[in-house]
Amino acid sequence: MSTKLEKLTFSIDLLDRVSAPVRRIQKTLGRLAESSEQAFTQIGTGAAGVAGAGYAMYQLISPAEQMRRALGEVASLDVSDKALKGLTDTALAFSVKYGRAADGFVRSAYDIQSSISGLQGEELSFFTNAGNILAVAGKADASTITDYMGTMYGVFKDEAEKIGKANWVEKLTGQTAKAIKIFSTDGSKMASAFSTLGANAKVMGISMVEQMAVLGRLQTTMSGSEAGTKYKAFLANVGRAQKKLGLSFVDSEGKMLGIMEILDKLRAKFGDRNLKESDLLKEAFGSEEAAALLNLLMDDTQGLATAMAEIGQVKGLGEAEKMAGKIVTPFQRLGQGVKAVATAFGMALNPTLDPFINALSDGAAYLTNWIAEHKTLTKWVGFGVLGILGMTGALGALAMIAGLSKVAVIGWTMATTLGTSASTAFTAVLGAFKAVMIAVNAVLLANPLILIIGSIIALIGLVAAAIYYWEDLMIALGNTDWAEALMSAVDWVLEGLKSLMNPVGWVVERVGALVGFGDDETDAPASSPSLEAPRRNSVAPGSVTKHVANTVANSRSEQRSIGKVVINTEKGVSKQDLDELLMMGA
Repeated sequence: MSTKLEKLTFSIDLLDRVSAPVRRIQKTLGRLAESSEQAFTQIGTGAAGVAGAGYAMYQLISPAEQMRRALGEVASLDVSDKALKGLTDTALAFSVKYGRAADGFVRSAYDIQSSISGLQGEELSFFTNAGNILAVAGKADASTITDYMGTMYGVFKDEAEKIGKANWVEKLTGQTAKAIKIFSTDGSKMASAFSTLGANAKVMGISMVEQMAVLGRLQTTMSGSEAGTKYKAFLANVGRAQKKLGLSFVDSEGKMLGIMEILDKLRAKFGDRNLKESDLLKEAFGSEEAAALLNLLMDDTQGLATAMAEIGQVKGLGEAEKMAGKIVTPFQRLGQGVKAVATAFGMALNPTLDPFINALSDGAAYLTNWIAEHKTLTKWVGFGVLGILGMTGALGALAMIAGLSKVAVIGWTMATTLGTSASTAFTAVLGAFKAVMIAVNAVLLANPLILIIGSIIALIGLVAAAIYYWEDLMIALGNTDWAEALMSAVDWVLEGLKSLMNPVGWVVERVGALVGFGDDETDAPASSPSLEAPRRNSVAPGSVTKHVANTVANSRSEQRSIGKVVINTEKGVSKQDLDELLMMGA
């Protein structure tokens, strides 16, 4: 083999020596990416399991925890444990029956206990239960109704003490619900009306039933606060008005007459029409609000009397419970029922879980103090944690890159598949074109132009032969000046590669040893073969050199010269063979 080809073989062997460690590094990175991917998959699966278990545990104990917080607020008002136990049981039963949150029920008890002092035993549960039922029946929030009950208790405290607080609050709840139903109002408006009115009517001896009926009738055309304002104005000027009108609106004991008696006296003396069309009432009561109240009530005195009778017949929670039961839906009950079961279950577990949770809390407190005392050590521990997190992030990025590369390969495969399909179609078109050209050639065989075409074909064959016998051609040109200059440049490049071979190989070997897990392939020999020694079998099996040698050996055949050049080949030269030979020649 010629010296030039030996140098070329050496350069190829050099590439083989460098590529082997690089392949090991690539395999190492691939294994590292796969290991990272598997590790992150396991981490994700485990984290999902832990998160699922934690979420399930949280869902199990969360209702009980919310209940405990609400009970703690009530307990801060010096409520006994027995009262808290009764409040808890009542809250759970209420939530299942009316589809409202049990912890909200308990929190409303805080407002009741704050506004109504002296509640004993089960009274707090009775008040809270009645208030929350009225809130459902009157389409109001629990805080509004608890404020309403506190206001009403402050006004009618003597009556509540007389018949018992529990009985009184149930009566109040039922009568309020009835008034809401008759006059098509709601709990918020009724609460606002009584809040504005205050104790003025009670001081003048007007019953709670009458106050509800009057305020309810007014709310059919105005807001609750406006109704309370008009009623308050009427009561404030009723004494002065009786003098102006020449009528008495009080009984023998000096107490104010009921509203129905006052209306009857006014109608008997002045008549409905004359009284309403004159400014007499405004002048007598000195207020447009009071005159407006009387005019409105006189429009339907019979309806007002009937409403008062119906409200007065209510003595318990029955009417409010009936209204609340129609408002709640089965799905609301089911949802709160499930939550009530979880609450009861969680509260049963609390005595067992509390010591463990307290131990964890104490451990957190101890760790906090330890960190404060050992700041330097804590700092280095923090650095270690950050380092682990950084390495974890790097491995995650590597796994992500590997995944992106797989996606890219999938996209490339799809693209090449489409390209193959297009190539197949194009080949079919070329086949048709070839058939046409055969027909055309048959026509042109008798034409002199065929000589020109033959010459072109011969020229193509000559170029192919030159490429095929490139090595012999290089030997033939070796004696020319320009060929020598070209070969000198090639020698210079090869010498440079030779000088770089050892340091490059050393670096690659070190990187491979640092990162790799080992390699099953046999490394190339460490020593560099001599440029002058034969290089027929110096490349490892499967290398580029062997491929080139086999290609040359299989492509060459015997040739003879008998006064002219004759090219004999055992097989045709493919495009791939030509490309490889051109690369070697270059």
